[in-house]
Amino acid sequence: MAIETFHPVIQDWFHSRFDGPTEPQTHGWPHIASGEHTLIAAPTGSGKTLTAFLAIIDRLFREGVEGRLVDEMRVVYVSPLRALSNDMHRNLETPLEEILAEAERQGLVMPPISVGLRTGDTPSHKRAALVRRPPHIFVTTPESLFLMLTAEKSREVLRTVDTLIVDEIHALVRDKRGSHLSLSMERLQHVADRPLQRIGISATQKPIERTAAFLIGTPGIANAECGMRNAEEDDMEFRVPHSDFPISIVDVGHQRDLDLGIEVPPSDLSSVCSHEQWAEVNERLVELIEQHRSTLIFVNTRRLAERLTFQLTERLGEEAVGAHHGSLSADIRLTTEQKLKSGQLKAVVATASLELGIDVGYIDLVVQMGSPRSIATFLQRIGRSGHALGLTPKGRLFALTRDELIECMSLIRAVKAGRLDVTPIPEAPLDILAQQIVAEVAAEEWDTDELYDLCRRAYSYRNLTREQFDEVVEFLSEGITQQAGRSRSYLHHDKVNRRLRARKGARITAVNNGGAIPEIDNVRVVMEPEMTVVGSVDEDFAVESSAGDIFLLGNTSWRIQTLRGNDLIVSDAHGAPPTIPFWRGEAPGRTVELSEEVSRLREEIGKSLTGG
Repeated sequence: MAIETFHPVIQDWFHSRFDGPTEPQTHGWPHIASGEHTLIAAPTGSGKTLTAFLAIIDRLFREGVEGRLVDEMRVVYVSPLRALSNDMHRNLETPLEEILAEAERQGLVMPPISVGLRTGDTPSHKRAALVRRPPHIFVTTPESLFLMLTAEKSREVLRTVDTLIVDEIHALVRDKRGSHLSLSMERLQHVADRPLQRIGISATQKPIERTAAFLIGTPGIANAECGMRNAEEDDMEFRVPHSDFPISIVDVGHQRDLDLGIEVPPSDLSSVCSHEQWAEVNERLVELIEQHRSTLIFVNTRRLAERLTFQLTERLGEEAVGAHHGSLSADIRLTTEQKLKSGQLKAVVATASLELGIDVGYIDLVVQMGSPRSIATFLQRIGRSGHALGLTPKGRLFALTRDELIECMSLIRAVKAGRLDVTPIPEAPLDILAQQIVAEVAAEEWDTDELYDLCRRAYSYRNLTREQFDEVVEFLSEGITQQAGRSRSYLHHDKVNRRLRARKGARITAVNNGGAIPEIDNVRVVMEPEMTVVGSVDEDFAVESSAGDIFLLGNTSWRIQTLRGNDLIVSDAHGAPPTIPFWRGEAPGRTVELSEEVSRLREEIGKSLTGG
């Protein structure tokens, strides 16, 4: 058994906490322990995150016992959500403390394995402390890693890193954040003094070979012949051309036994959901919530999250229901997570902000209001219930219109047939490339040929042509137009010697404009008299509202005082009847694979009705 290869102290700790290794752990630990690049693909709640970490902890623990562990950064763990980073930071510290205590009990003396955290919410003094005394395991987000690679002092701290873990990789590869991260990973490899071992963790991904290619990021990988391995088959290695490092794909499948069902209101569905039907839906929701210990209700928009939270609160009480979405402040979201975990809340209405593996404790029912528009998203959300070994995830889909009923039926059919959405990966977005080039050249002077090679090692830029690269460099060094001059140029390009150097202000520009999360026209909601930020609303909503208007945010009614710059000043309305704010352009689109399933179902229904 793979656990038997670990240090006896690690084995004793593991057996005191768990009955035994899971499939991802049994198949993944040998590959990670041997230093191979590894991609772990397994359902939510299968212990895949511990698969990545325990093998690394064992490595650091052995160094500590032998007196070789020094205060330097060794592991970088990247997650897409700040909340997930915070959660992982907390969940790492407890096992490490328990392992250290077990070592002391067995008479072993060793230094502690330290964990550090940096996200957008981390105070400046804690960021400085990370540089002064680097932790062994560094937990961060893609954007904060970019900043670490660009700033002079923190860049030096990263030179000792030998392991990179990317969690929930499927949530990153599908948009420009993934493209941004792919370049950051190659920049980290350039900075590091030794080859990085790359470990990816994901619940749902298709095709898995392409996700493995993204993780490795070597030119030519897209055309490599590779297969998949599951827990029942022999081990498989996906080898990268012209590379000494194979990648092992540990795929135990994305499916689990699921308890699924579709709920509809008693009255006939139509093209829209009427107020009467919403009342029926709410009554059924209350029944389900009261029949279960903890219920997580997913919706597709923040507006619906606020509306549904308000309606359920009227029936169950303020202390029973909470809201969780990206426009609430970090403190409010964290408080909601803790209340749900401790059992203080019976239900939480959430958007995608709770979709990934944040530890919110035991959830025995997940409700999805309407179609999530994606098979993978549905599986990810339903997997939040029964998020533990041996438990069966339980989910209910609420169809609110006739079209949604067809889509929900198609979604269930797709899940039962084992179908999955193809994860899209953007091809060489040049705006991200320009941002990363400025940041990297601001950190050190570069030969243009070598910088081009570094960019092409990122999977998202494997097909980047030299002409595209040169055009971006020309834009960054010469400005937008010749008439405008070089006031907006960030690089100096020595075309004779083929060298790139940063101009004054390049580094600060890169740091202040890092990341690929799109800017949205949001206005902060600030509570008087404490001047506490409680969240944000759409700019149009703030402008169209008037002083004295009352709106709902975070299950609390707020009275608008005034709009001051980019701050909407509010006071507590003490439960007065509110309106619901809106945020533009947030509803998701339907994936191609789910659309095909809908088409097949409509065609079958049509044939059965016509006798064809």
